[in-house]
Amino acid sequence: MRLPIIALAVSAFAIGTTEFVVMGLLPQMADDLGVSIPAAGMLVTGYALGVVFGGPLLAMATARLPRKTVLMVLMGLFITGNLLCALAPDYDTLMLARVITALAHGSFFGAGAVVAGHVAGPGRAAQAIALMFTGLTVATIMGVPLGTLLGQALGWRATFWAVVLLGAAALLIIARQVPDLREMQAPRLGQELRVLGEPQVLLALGMTVFGFGGVFAVFTYIVPILTGQAHLGGHAISWVLVLFGLGATCGTLLGGRLADWRLMPALIMALAVLSLFFVVFAAMMQHPVPAVIGVFLIGLLGFASSPGLQTRCVQQASAAPLLASTLNQSAFNLGNAGGAWIGASLLSHGAGYPALSLAAAAVTAVGLGLTLVSAYLQRRSRRLQVSPAIACTNG
Repeated sequence: MRLPIIALAVSAFAIGTTEFVVMGLLPQMADDLGVSIPAAGMLVTGYALGVVFGGPLLAMATARLPRKTVLMVLMGLFITGNLLCALAPDYDTLMLARVITALAHGSFFGAGAVVAGHVAGPGRAAQAIALMFTGLTVATIMGVPLGTLLGQALGWRATFWAVVLLGAAALLIIARQVPDLREMQAPRLGQELRVLGEPQVLLALGMTVFGFGGVFAVFTYIVPILTGQAHLGGHAISWVLVLFGLGATCGTLLGGRLADWRLMPALIMALAVLSLFFVVFAAMMQHPVPAVIGVFLIGLLGFASSPGLQTRCVQQASAAPLLASTLNQSAFNLGNAGGAWIGASLLSHGAGYPALSLAAAAVTAVGLGLTLVSAYLQRRSRRLQVSPAIACTNG
């Protein structure tokens, strides 16, 4: 089990670095490209929308290919997109390159989650998925801070050149460590599309969009928050981002264990605490020490729900694992895009950074509401299934 999932985690590290490193370089990229901070923040939205639309399309286009071949093709596309980012001469070209890079993201994590669950076996799927996604969160501990330092020292383009090398290393590891898994049955797309129309599947996708969307309403703008609100020096930012990554990694691993224990109660608790925290963070961000602690807690609480949200979607669409897993990645990134867009809109209309945290609390609360509805429908369905059985026994 270990080596294939570690190979997927290394790939996730490369993908996570290129997705999140823009946050650490946001002011520098805005200055270099001659655009505002909200406009630079839209590079996050552009990437996320590339995942939203590209993931399902590529998943369907590659459905008949062996899973290992799919993973390698997608990593090749990822490398190409980052190469274009490093060479982009202006903002529009960089936006296009970010979208191209993002096309591989959703399909890779969709296929990777299915492979991880298959390799791990029954009862360990959520932990295997969490381990793969640990590569994504470790990227926030090492990839993003190191990428930020590299970009500050040599220019932001140097960071994307480094990601190209990371992607090439990940491709090599996949080729050597991931088995062919030819025994995995090719998905039946017609059947999968029908399953995805079921109410509980749609609720699971909605839980992901809103449950995770609030995180990026704040985290997209975390550098100007730390420098402008908490008055931290630029040299401290990379170390604070390390704290975020540590929190995200701990949250992902803890969330995986809780999801394997009691899925829905764990999700309800995680989203409720996260929503309340964002209300508090609106006041915390103006003070250096509480703001730094808050960044760690955004990672811990924000990512604690991630494995459970992924598992819930695949669980409810068990007959459509490929598209369900891929669409859930699209849902994560639709939340990312929406959160970044909400933040940009508020800032463009003159709102202060504390308003972003309050908006994040509201978005997360919607995700909590959808989770409560899903849990209620699940309990009602179980009661209805038990009642006829009791009646038949009595009869």
